[in-house]
Amino acid sequence: MATLDSARAGYTLTALAEEFRPALLRYFSRRVRQSEEVEDLVQEVLARLVRRCEVVEMEAVRAYVFETASSVLTDWVRRRRSRQADDHGVLSADQPATGDFTADRILLGRERLQRVMAALLELPERPRAVFILRRVEGMKYQDIARRLGLSLSSVEKDMRRAVLHLAERMGRE
Repeated sequence: MATLDSARAGYTLTALAEEFRPALLRYFSRRVRQSEEVEDLVQEVLARLVRRCEVVEMEAVRAYVFETASSVLTDWVRRRRSRQADDHGVLSADQPATGDFTADRILLGRERLQRVMAALLELPERPRAVFILRRVEGMKYQDIARRLGLSLSSVEKDMRRAVLHLAERMGRE
């Protein structure tokens, strides 16, 4: 297990994941009823840590990790509340869509999607398939394992690998 002295020397993402993943799983499992969401929340914490490069030089890495976890949990609760709002309207062809659909925003979105796709294509086939089935298709880990003929542990490892790869690639850009 990595120590505080190793934090001064610099944590690698792998070291952060190895040291804090079990504790993060317990943290989220106690706070979230939807067990299928727990792994995604852990991955989000790790992704945020990747985007914040200064974490490798912090002396209080553990506190920072759980501060980040608390923030991820707060964001998750807010998203769930907003998605379940009762004021969802029905769109029809007669009503124009509202929102920021400027040419610049659409172009930026397309460029980001291309970068994500390029990063996905860098992955081996199995982690890429697991990522797409979970994040795009919305399948549960157990269903992915059955569909691909893998153990649940293999699916979790492949998902972790894909998320870490994407976070590192997108964090550098």
